[in-house]
Amino acid sequence: MGLPQNPNIFANNPLDRASYRRADKAWIESQLADPASLFVPFHRLQPFVLPEEKPSQGKDVGWLRMALLKELAGPDPVIVFLGVNRRGKSLFAADVSALKDPDNHPALKGIGAFEELRGLAMAGEITPTELAILAQAKSMIDWHQRHGFCSVCGTRSEMMEAGYKRQCPSCKAEHFPRTDPVAIMLATYQDKCFLGRQKIWPKGMHSALAGFIEPGESIEEAVARELHEEAGLSVSSVTYHSTQPWPYPSSLMIGCHAVADSEDFKIDGVELSGGRWFTRDEVKAAIEGKGDGSFWLPPPFAIAHQLVKTFAEGKA
Repeated sequence: MGLPQNPNIFANNPLDRASYRRADKAWIESQLADPASLFVPFHRLQPFVLPEEKPSQGKDVGWLRMALLKELAGPDPVIVFLGVNRRGKSLFAADVSALKDPDNHPALKGIGAFEELRGLAMAGEITPTELAILAQAKSMIDWHQRHGFCSVCGTRSEMMEAGYKRQCPSCKAEHFPRTDPVAIMLATYQDKCFLGRQKIWPKGMHSALAGFIEPGESIEEAVARELHEEAGLSVSSVTYHSTQPWPYPSSLMIGCHAVADSEDFKIDGVELSGGRWFTRDEVKAAIEGKGDGSFWLPPPFAIAHQLVKTFAEGKA
C-alpha cells in the first residue's frame, strides 16, 4: 500500500532513490558505464526538454544516453545519481553549464531546448511525476554550484557519494545537501480565511502567509509567530495539511491551517502591504473562476492554492 497522493506539484517522486547505493563507488561507476542508464542535462539550472510530438500531448524530459555524458558535461562534471525507475534503469542529472551555446551543440541541436522549471510547472507541460524528478535534480545541482568550498576552512571540497556529499580534502569536514523548512499557513476564523498580499505582487493577488522556520522552533510555533508578526493574528490551534518540495533553491513548504482567536488583525507594513478576511463563498468562487475579479489566488501548482481549496471545500 503506497502513500496517498500529495496534491502539490514537485511532490510524488516515483523513483527508488536507492540511497544505500550512493556510497558504493563501484556500483555507481557501473551504472554510469551502463548503456541502459540515462541522464538529463541542466544548463544554468534549466532542464533539457523535448517538444511535443503532437499538439496538446505535452513535453517530455530530455533523457539522453550515457555515451553523450562526457561530451556535454566536460572534464570535471557535477553528476548526481537520482535513482532507479520502475524499469530498472538508473537515472542521473548532469550540469552542462560550461557549454557556451548549448542549443546549437551538435548533440542537442534540433532535438529539444533548455527551459525554466517553474514555467513548465505552471503550464502543466510536464507530468507531475517527471516534475518531481526534475525538482530533485535542480535542487541537487544548485547545491553543488553554491557549496563548492568548505565552510570550515575554505578549501575547495570534493563531490562524493554520487553527489549527496562533499568532503574537504584539507580538514576532512563533511557537507551534505540542505533543505530549508518553510511554514506556509492559512488562518481561519469561523467561515472566513485570512489572505495577505505583498506590494511587489500583481494587482489583486492574495495568498497564504509564509516564513522560514527558525532554529529551535517547532512548526506550530513558526506558524503562530509568522501570523502574529505579519498580521497581528493570534491562533489557538495549528493542523498539518501537506508539504511541497520547492526547488528555489531547496526548500520544503510545510502547509498548515491555523484557527485564529478573532478577526482582529494588524498588517505589519514590512512583509505584507495588505490583507483581509475572505468568506468561504468568496474564495470558492475565485477558485472556480466565478469571482467578481476584485482579487485572485495563486495557481494550482502552488501549495497556497491547495490550502485555500481545502478551506473552500469545507475540509478545514
